Amino acid sequence: MLLRLAYLGLTNVFGLLRLLPMSSRDKDAEILALRHQLSVLQRQLGPDRVRFTPGDRALLAALLHQIPRTVLKRLHLVVRPDTVLRWHRDAVARRHARRSRPARPGRPRTVRSIRVLVLRLVGENPGWGYRRVHGELLVPGVKVAASTVWEILHDAGIDPAPERSPATWAGFRRSQAEALLACDFFETVTLSGARLHVFAVIEHASRRIRILGATAHPTASWAAQAARNLVVDLDDADCRKRFLIRDRDGKFPGLFDVILADAGIDVVLSGVRMPRMNSIMEPWVQTCRRELLDRTLIWNRSHLLHTPSGSLSSPATGTGHIRASPTPARSSHCPCPS
Repeated sequence: MLLRLAYLGLTNVFGLLRLLPMSSRDKDAEILALRHQLSVLQRQLGPDRVRFTPGDRALLAALLHQIPRTVLKRLHLVVRPDTVLRWHRDAVARRHARRSRPARPGRPRTVRSIRVLVLRLVGENPGWGYRRVHGELLVPGVKVAASTVWEILHDAGIDPAPERSPATWAGFRRSQAEALLACDFFETVTLSGARLHVFAVIEHASRRIRILGATAHPTASWAAQAARNLVVDLDDADCRKRFLIRDRDGKFPGLFDVILADAGIDVVLSGVRMPRMNSIMEPWVQTCRRELLDRTLIWNRSHLLHTPSGSLSSPATGTGHIRASPTPARSSHCPCPS
């Protein structure tokens, strides 16, 4: 188009030079001849329209845009004067758009350090999607759009939204309910002011409670004996368990976990200050305190051991006997209150 426009401009300059030695009479005669030729061409074309190239349009717009509109309407042209003015507006708009166009189309490229950080986060955490990565980037103050994170992962050949792993804590508890146990200590005070520690275990599947004993001094040997009694009790009931959830209480010695590990039971520690990880045992302890211990006067250790058995048991499950001895007795079975 530019070559065509240059050619037309050069030919018209030479045409203008040719008109300089001509008189006004000769020019008027040539104008009348040209107008007559235009009339003949329009008559032959009929309803068909004359086709102009972009170079022809640019040249006519450049030649005629200085002429006033009233004069332009009196000129004998192949096209309407409004068309010539529109050609001129389009030429100016294209020139402005070409100058305003950025050197590189689209948004600026993301900083390389951000791209490296995104790929590193996904590499270290394969289960994270682009939404999670976007949220983690906001923590140190890296401001980047979620769509940008999506594009970075997509360009690197990584799935921006991987399927979430089903191994959540709630899913783990539901899928392993038949093989899960949970245990905890809770305290109470007798009428004499003695503080007793009760050790209880609950089965996740049946919600059966096993009261393994109570003592004023939960030593390491006492807790280890409670673990042995639990293993024996499970063997007698032909109950196979694989996991036991407990908190990080200092009352549990290392021997406690070793005894259970020898019996094929893996100990799973709950998080620090995360009672929801032991969400079956913790509510039962609160219920036992609120519904039983806060409404009962406990005389001594023997009374305490028989109180949960008599108050929380049902004919459907039965209640075992608990011996009052310095070491933990065999467990008592009672259902978890609803």
